[in-house]
Amino acid sequence: MSIAERKQEEKQEMHQRILNAARKIFLEKGYEKTSMRNIAAEINYSPGSLYFHFKDKTEIFQELQKEGFTLLLNQLKVLNSVADPFERLKASGRVFIQFAQENKDYYNLMFMVEETVKEPSENRFKIAQEAINHMCSMIGDCQKQGRFKEMDTEYFTFMVLSAMHGICALFCKDRTTSFMNKTNEELMENGYECFVALLEKS
Repeated sequence: MSIAERKQEEKQEMHQRILNAARKIFLEKGYEKTSMRNIAAEINYSPGSLYFHFKDKTEIFQELQKEGFTLLLNQLKVLNSVADPFERLKASGRVFIQFAQENKDYYNLMFMVEETVKEPSENRFKIAQEAINHMCSMIGDCQKQGRFKEMDTEYFTFMVLSAMHGICALFCKDRTTSFMNKTNEELMENGYECFVALLEKS
């Protein structure tokens, strides 16, 4: 390995260390109380040195969100080979819920931790919009086959995503214990099956 290659590898390793530390701090403190200083302290790194990798905490936060959305979208795209769009839609919901179960930290950062510094909407969450468009396209394909014909595609997509997110949010915030003394797994699986049953009647 050349010196240049080794330096690039070290840079990438530090980049990932910063992201891992930031993920922990954002989840513990929230966006507002997280600073470049306490991210640096988590990895015993000087605060000023973080700026060689990221311009500010907003860039770090959005990089973490991008990682999560990319992972989710890649898992959803695996289902593109499913020919029936309604079966693909149902499977996508299960993938969405499984993603939350297996990637609770990412899910919280993607959907639950509020970012108080706002940038123009056209510069934010492009990968999130891609995930929404992916779902909207599936529902459009279902409509072409006669399902949900009376529904507006975008509003119906919003409803489907809201239902799945509600299931995942209750799980990620540990709010499922209030429901009928059921386990998380029972509530998420059987609750989603009830939602699918409603979709099948539409």
